[in-house]
Amino acid sequence: MLLSRALRLSPQPCLTLVGAGGKTTALFHLARQLINRGLNTDTVLVAATTHLSVDQLSLADHHLPIPDPDEISHLDKELPAGVLLFTGVETSEKRVSGLSLVALERLRQLADSRQLPLLIEADGSRQKPLKAPAEHEPALPQFADTVVVVAGLSGMGKPLTEDWVHRPQCFGDLAGLSPGELITPEALARVLAHPSGGLKNVPPQARRVVLLNQADTPELQAMGHKLTSNLVPPYRAAIIAALSEEKVFAVHEPVAGVILAAGGSSRFGQPKQLLDWHGEPLVRRAARTALEAGLFPVVVVSGEATSQIGQALSGLPVNSVHNPEWEAGQSTSVKAGLDALPPEAGAAIFLLADQPKVTVSLVRLLVETHAASLAPLVAPQVEGQRGNPVLFDQDVFPDLMALTGDTGGRLLFARYPVAWVPWHDPSLLLDIDTPEDYQRLLDMES
Repeated sequence: MLLSRALRLSPQPCLTLVGAGGKTTALFHLARQLINRGLNTDTVLVAATTHLSVDQLSLADHHLPIPDPDEISHLDKELPAGVLLFTGVETSEKRVSGLSLVALERLRQLADSRQLPLLIEADGSRQKPLKAPAEHEPALPQFADTVVVVAGLSGMGKPLTEDWVHRPQCFGDLAGLSPGELITPEALARVLAHPSGGLKNVPPQARRVVLLNQADTPELQAMGHKLTSNLVPPYRAAIIAALSEEKVFAVHEPVAGVILAAGGSSRFGQPKQLLDWHGEPLVRRAARTALEAGLFPVVVVSGEATSQIGQALSGLPVNSVHNPEWEAGQSTSVKAGLDALPPEAGAAIFLLADQPKVTVSLVRLLVETHAASLAPLVAPQVEGQRGNPVLFDQDVFPDLMALTGDTGGRLLFARYPVAWVPWHDPSLLLDIDTPEDYQRLLDMES
């Protein structure tokens, strides 16, 4: 998976990188990927608010030193193709200075007028894997639509010293560590999630992403996965990567659960969502499965039996949504569920209330498969057949919202590639349409 895909970048992003452990590498990886993605652009604007070494200038195709912000307004109409790096002038330390916020605003205007991507590195880290911002940092432009906070996992388990951390005193104050103490995942999470740490000066409208880089070993990858449970939220996404190898291992985002429980159960003769299953109604079991698997939020869409379903869900932290158009078909419940989701949901898993053989482990496997690929659809496959539940990436939400009648998401399987998850329990394919189906499932359990 490319980093640009993992970040879900628009064709003309205005993105800023802060932190430590690979910002410059990420900056130029993204610039090259945006040019090569076929997004009708052959030029990407890149800038920094901090010093860059003269050696780093060769990473760009063109270097444009800007001693005066007004010069940006007078650039030639035809910009050269490739990666254009804008900096201040060279200093006596074989470094070039960064741009001022005034110059960045002029550069943003240029990017807007030409409909070009703009990528900005907004603080320095002295090439250390970890850092905490000083009082004057980071110099984040308030017009950024995406802020990526980078942290190098190679600093995990290392002592809190200047060898591994830029501004170790600031880092220790935020992490609750003393000088020389070993840096734990919990300590790093505290720094990254702190309003004076990783989230400092982030514009309120910006999408916040944390990039856990330098996951060069299975142990560091596992540590990165552990960290994400404390970082999503407050970040919209947490990415685990080894950019030196140009690898992205996982993108952790909130995955919602939508339980479709609005049917009238005409063939069954009574609301099957309320049938007993090991001492609890089927709809409650489905909700508990979604919650225990870590789905958030969990939305239950009801129709004819809304009152009884609400009672069955009593005490569970779920959002109940009544679909007044449930008789018009399943598509109306799909859309009611999607309407109830927050914008940060990276995907949604649709569960049916009458399939009690769906397990927590299966739901988690769907989520993990999606995190590793951002596939449009992720579904279990049992003996060559498609099973439920199915995960739908946010990219296909518009297609789901366009459904009509008594159809669900199965139509999308012909439009998008599917990440299939092998599952070896054939009972997953069973649902409850008739009293005989219900009795057969009970007999299997006994």
